[in-house]
Amino acid sequence: MATALRQRVKQRVADMADKARRPVYLTAIMVGSSPAGELYAQRQREACKTVGIAYELITLPEDASFELVSERITRLNSDGAVTGIMLHLPLPAHLNATAVQYLIDPRKDVEGVNPANIGYVVYGHTIIAPCTAQAVIEMIRSTDVPMRGAEAVVVGASEIAGKPITLLLAEQMATVTLCHVATKDLNLHTQRAEILVVAVGKPGLVTGEQIKKGAVVIDVGINRVAGKTVGDVDFESASQKAGWITPVPGGVGPMTVAMLLQNTLRSAELLFARG
Repeated sequence: MATALRQRVKQRVADMADKARRPVYLTAIMVGSSPAGELYAQRQREACKTVGIAYELITLPEDASFELVSERITRLNSDGAVTGIMLHLPLPAHLNATAVQYLIDPRKDVEGVNPANIGYVVYGHTIIAPCTAQAVIEMIRSTDVPMRGAEAVVVGASEIAGKPITLLLAEQMATVTLCHVATKDLNLHTQRAEILVVAVGKPGLVTGEQIKKGAVVIDVGINRVAGKTVGDVDFESASQKAGWITPVPGGVGPMTVAMLLQNTLRSAELLFARG
C-alpha cells in the first residue's frame, strides 16, 4: 500500500511541476540534534527524493529561544517557495511543542498538527490530518470492512495518534470508543470491537483473548524489546483471531511516511490553488 501511494504521489508531483512550473518544497525544522534525529531527517530526505519533492533541513541550536523558532517559522510561512513545513519532535524542554506547532501556517502544516487543522477534522472539513491517523484510516479502508456503523475502539488517547484517529473514525460514521489510562475494563471494550486500533506504546498490551473474532486490528505501537521492534498487540495470538492485522514493523510505519509525502503534496496543491 505504501509503495502504491508513493507512486501516485510521484506522478502527481511530476504533473504539478509540468503544469504549475513550481516544485513541491518541504522544509523541516530541528531544534538541537541527536543521532536518532539526524537519521530520521536523512530518511525523510531520501523519501522525498524518491517522489521528486525538494527537501531542506534547518537545524537550530539546542538552546534556541521561542522567539528565534517563531521568527524562523514566520519566515517560512511567508516564503512562497516553501510549500510544506514540519517540526521534528521532541523539542527541548524549554519549548512548548503545541505553541510552536500553532505557528505553522495550516496550509503548510504537512503533519496536520496545527490546532486549526485538528479543528477542521472535528467539524468534518478535513484539510490536512495527522499522518498516522490518515494511515490508519487508509489501511482500514483497504480491507473493505465498512466503517459506517462499525463498533470501533481506539486504545490510547495521545494528541498525535489516538485522538485524531478517533476523530477520523467518527468522520467515517463509525461508533467510536476511546480507551485511556482511566478506562476501568479494557477487555469489555476490545472484545466487542469490529475495528480495533491500539496506539499506547506498551508492548503486548492486547492479546488474542481480548480481540473479537474477525476484527480489523491496527497496531500503531512501536516498542523495542530485547533488541526487537514489536507493537502494542501480541501478534502471534492476535493473528489467530483477527480477520485483518497489521505487523510491526512493516505496517503503520511505512504508511505514515507515505502519508507525510501525500500531505506535502496536498499542502502544495492548496497553496498553488490559492496562487
